Amino acid sequence: MDMTEEKTNKAVDIYRDTWVRFLGYANEVGEAFRPLVPVSLVWGSYAVATAYVTADAVDKGKKAALVHGDEPGQTTRVAAAVADTFVWQALASIVIPGFTINRVCAATLYLLGRATKLPLPVRKWTTTAVGLSTIPFIISPIDRSVDYLLDSSLRKLYGHSEKQE
Repeated sequence: MDMTEEKTNKAVDIYRDTWVRFLGYANEVGEAFRPLVPVSLVWGSYAVATAYVTADAVDKGKKAALVHGDEPGQTTRVAAAVADTFVWQALASIVIPGFTINRVCAATLYLLGRATKLPLPVRKWTTTAVGLSTIPFIISPIDRSVDYLLDSSLRKLYGHSEKQE
């Protein structure tokens, strides 16, 4: 079976394979725009990302319930699927990247203020551009790090078969 057939046979996961996945990055975008927008908009971006994470966790729980049906231990397997997805997504989509972009932007704004004589609006827009351009570079390392962290801790409690994908 070639890769094209494999992709057509695999069910589309709306939270992983469609534009909906980008809602998980809303808080990173919010953090990048922090110098330019009211803080309430930044917190709103966290609400969007949290809603995405929660919806994905609920979806994975429903899928686990369908797969495990009335098997003994079904409730535990469903709970493990929900917990694994929620913790992984919370760390990889909200907590770590939000903190990272926040610190990159804070450092950029600080350095631009110390090292240049650019007007404040230019420094703020530059900071936002740096924050936005950082997002694609942090995703993969953060995802791998969170996988390693969970593989080394939480996933040992319920086994790797329930690992979120």
